[in-house]
Amino acid sequence: MPKVIGAIPARYASTRFPGKPLATIGDKPMVQWVYEAASRCSDLDLVVVATDDERIREAVKNFGGEVLLTSDQHESGTDRLTEVAEYYPDHEILVNIQGDEPGIDPALISGVVQLKLKHPEWSVTTAARPFRPEEDPLVPDRVKVILSKSGRALYFSRSLLPFPRNKIEHPVYLHLGIYAYQRDFLLRFHTLPTSILERTESLEQLRPLENDFHIGVHLVEDALPAVDTPEDLNQIRGFFKKMGLVP
Repeated sequence: MPKVIGAIPARYASTRFPGKPLATIGDKPMVQWVYEAASRCSDLDLVVVATDDERIREAVKNFGGEVLLTSDQHESGTDRLTEVAEYYPDHEILVNIQGDEPGIDPALISGVVQLKLKHPEWSVTTAARPFRPEEDPLVPDRVKVILSKSGRALYFSRSLLPFPRNKIEHPVYLHLGIYAYQRDFLLRFHTLPTSILERTESLEQLRPLENDFHIGVHLVEDALPAVDTPEDLNQIRGFFKKMGLVP
């Protein structure tokens, strides 16, 4: 079996929420919640936080986590993951686990990894869930994905997918920001030309699709939202309190 590493890119200088990985939920920083959830996934041989910030590095060391101090010149989490791949060359599959998803389910991570192992011909796998009734799929920050019958992504968009021109009932799927990459593909990702679709939608995951690579999608019934803003953090704190995870 190929070795699998879960990497958590954690950047301090977020435009909308500076210092987000160190924001606390209960008595733990957000990055610790993500790390501990990922560590409960039995399909990961190693979990590491990849950061360019000494404050985050110290926080991870303080709770006993594995941490790699990466370059501060990376433009995206995928670039940071590439450095992880170079530092840990014996891992064939690399999973990009967003550092702003403290409520991520280890079973979701496992599903994405297992889908990648089942379909080695797919360069990337990711995840999605149906929109909840109270969620607005027209919000551009909530990225939608539409699938083929085999479970491959046909397209990602900030627009509604599919457009309901005819009143046919069809689920709308919210893309979840987790990716499992084949090592060889990840190392060549930055050499692919930035695609027109990627620039138009500002969605990096469109680059593989436009360059004729396949992305498989693991569907789950539900998943807690990511934290993009302080308001999102308060919502997650409320969820955690209801679940009995924090007082």
